[in-house]
Amino acid sequence: MNLREKYGIPENAIITIAGTVGAGKSTMTQALADALNFKTSFEQVDDNPYLDRFYDDFKTWSFHLQIYFLAERFKEQKRIFEMGGGFIQDRSIYEDTGIFAKMHMEKGTMDPVDYATYTDLFEAMVMTPYFPHPNLLIYLEGSVADIISRIEERGRPMEQQTPIAYWEEMHERYATWINTFDACPVLRLNIKDYDLLENPNEIENIVKQIGQTTNR
Repeated sequence: MNLREKYGIPENAIITIAGTVGAGKSTMTQALADALNFKTSFEQVDDNPYLDRFYDDFKTWSFHLQIYFLAERFKEQKRIFEMGGGFIQDRSIYEDTGIFAKMHMEKGTMDPVDYATYTDLFEAMVMTPYFPHPNLLIYLEGSVADIISRIEERGRPMEQQTPIAYWEEMHERYATWINTFDACPVLRLNIKDYDLLENPNEIENIVKQIGQTTNR
């Protein structure tokens, strides 16, 4: 009996991984997909036509970038469900509006009218009974010190060069967001409780927790 059957996880389940940079979303996505024999859905950034423009001028391009992300994530969510599920998804559609767009509006790099338009569109597209929400969102959390340590050890050069104050702010924003998130069931995992790179077999305990959460 494989792990999916052992812990009663439906073969058509869709599980989304969320958390700030450094939490290990990609590692968790691949490990769970391997353990459950599920497909993966990773964020695609190489073809994003707004990303370079956005980094050159936040204020001009933040709205365009968020609309692009919303459209791409919506299409990907639709594709996953049309394929019959059985997916582990790296990054959720919910984080963009709850964290990033809100941050740009509050910092003055997105016009309040644009922000209102964006959130209205998000609500109409996503926060409805017709949108296929995942069966479970796994939130990877840890202390600011643990997250920064991960970034310093394993992060991309751009992430390692980012001021620590930015990661502290993102940590706080993620914590605020997850405490009010209710679009689907949530399983919170502390990154200090496992290390899938050093001990891949620890994935079974996580699969067990998934089964317990989804079968409530």
